[in-house]
Amino acid sequence: MNHPFSYRHLHYFWVVAHEGGMARGAERLGMAVQTVSAQVRELERSLGHTLLEPAGRGLQLTEAGRVALAQADQIFQLGQALPEQLAATVRAPLQRLRVGVSDAMPKLVAHALLAPALDTPALHLQCQVDEFEDLLADLALHRLDVVLADRPAPANPNLRLYSHALGSSALAWYAPPRLVDEASAGFPQSLARVPVLLPSEHAAVRGRLDLWFEQQGLRPHVVGEFEDNALLKAFGAHGMGVFPADELVEDELASRYGLSRVGACEGVQEHFFAIGTERRVQHPLVQRLLAGRS
Repeated sequence: MNHPFSYRHLHYFWVVAHEGGMARGAERLGMAVQTVSAQVRELERSLGHTLLEPAGRGLQLTEAGRVALAQADQIFQLGQALPEQLAATVRAPLQRLRVGVSDAMPKLVAHALLAPALDTPALHLQCQVDEFEDLLADLALHRLDVVLADRPAPANPNLRLYSHALGSSALAWYAPPRLVDEASAGFPQSLARVPVLLPSEHAAVRGRLDLWFEQQGLRPHVVGEFEDNALLKAFGAHGMGVFPADELVEDELASRYGLSRVGACEGVQEHFFAIGTERRVQHPLVQRLLAGRS
């Protein structure tokens, strides 16, 4: 580039190229043809390439001109959108909420727990799914505003974290269409015959499920164990087995996945917590989550 690049010169070229000639471009710009032509030539000198060449009585783009026009289109389209974007930002400042969701946390339940904040105007929600311990570390470093989990934060003198109860949900057993009749016949003893999917020991509720099996005198026919609750539901919905899920999302399990309730998991509940760095929550959107479950 022999001379400093000028966006003003690029704008003149952009208008001329779209108008199809110097005269029409100058008319749109409200300038003399000679002035516009000189500015375009100055752009060509600064870029070191000819952008327009004679074609009959008019002008046409060279190969370099086509490349320059494509770039100019992006530049000036972004520029045209800038005032509207700035106005929208000023009218409705973004309200950010950075949420960590434990990988053992049922994702449909996480959505239900977040519902009180989802209608916030200009909400910018960032969700991170990870292992419980990694999320707590990010929370302590203030990379997250809150962590949703199926257990409270453990006592740790090095991490000042506070657990706020969001409530609980009873568990029931759900089956895909092909297993509904077989699982319903003689439930819960049928769970010793039909394929069963369970959360892994990674989930807080797994110990309560194992105790329930023991109380029922059952040895379930387990064909799959999953650390990620969303995977468990996906495999169950596709027919791999019967599985436990929260009654809180029963309607969604039926409408979205076509799953049917087989029976209750009497006495077994899953508990949910919002974990933060403050004993008295200050973040207004986290306050809404807590108020929505009170």
